[in-house]
Amino acid sequence: MVPGVRGWLLLLCAWLLVGQPLAAGAVAASLVDAVAVDGWPVAALLLLRVTVVAVGIAAGLALVARRPAAVAIAKVSLIFSAITDVVVYGTPYFPSNRMPGDTPLYIAGSLVYHGGWLIYLVRSRRVRDTYEV
Repeated sequence: MVPGVRGWLLLLCAWLLVGQPLAAGAVAASLVDAVAVDGWPVAALLLLRVTVVAVGIAAGLALVARRPAAVAIAKVSLIFSAITDVVVYGTPYFPSNRMPGDTPLYIAGSLVYHGGWLIYLVRSRRVRDTYEV
């Protein structure tokens, strides 16, 4: 019997399909005024985030539908999301309320989070059995 999309895999799908778009939407809504003040760098980073969320939604849909390339798309989505977080946290263009000196902690947390999901996709027996990777 081939296992379906359950457990941690279902949690990843839920994050890609619901959590990540909601989080990005909340950030985008709070930065509408910042685009007028800070200009094109903020708009470019918002566009980058929207693009990453779109790839994440595509990955989530592919995972739920058990498409052959789903795991590869999910890996790309997680890598793009990690890179976007590093750019957003590491540059002064995106407004934030982080305390001085906290940026390395945010970057490390993001890399651990995305790295953990990547390791899961590579090593999980459920992922191998479900998608015949």
